Amino acid sequence: MAIEAVIFDIGGVLEATPSTGWRERWAAHLGLAPEEMARRLDPTFTEGSIGAIDLSQVERRVAEVLGLEPASLEAFMGDLWAEYLGTLNEELAAYFGGLRPRYRTGILSNSFAGAREREQAAYGFEDLCDVVVYSHEEGCRKPDPRFYRIVCERLDVAPDEAVFLDDREMCVGGARALGMKAIRFSDNEQAIRELEAHLNPESKAG
Repeated sequence: MAIEAVIFDIGGVLEATPSTGWRERWAAHLGLAPEEMARRLDPTFTEGSIGAIDLSQVERRVAEVLGLEPASLEAFMGDLWAEYLGTLNEELAAYFGGLRPRYRTGILSNSFAGAREREQAAYGFEDLCDVVVYSHEEGCRKPDPRFYRIVCERLDVAPDEAVFLDDREMCVGGARALGMKAIRFSDNEQAIRELEAHLNPESKAG
């Protein structure tokens, strides 16, 4: 089946998102073990990733479980978003943007309440491709097969007509289980080479 659509992940693929150490800094500042801070925050962050709560509710809960005053909460969320957004992978974003109109293109992201607005303002992802599908807006996450089906339906392609790029093996495996072609991102050169092999199999054969 010929490839009709190309779908990219965001974090670790279109965005470089190395750890900034903000969690460890805040745990030390609050006198908490990093594991204890994570235990307090995980329920809120999990619900925020599937849209069970909105960003204002996330912020309220974070303030409650960590005992943060408004100024500290603002600083905490600023550090969270700085790592979340990382920096744009400019080479890969340019490659991805250049695939239209030959292919339908989409983004499929395990995300967090507030991500669409911030990523659009920073990187213009909605202008880069045909559809952007966020877990916090759909109520499910990779590797749930429902999530992959959503982006395929919005691109009007069957799963076996799409190739998907992600940096996590679990997410790549979920795409393959549904019948999609899938590549695990390691670096730009590898990702583009493997994508081109799917998009232009005749040149590979030759």
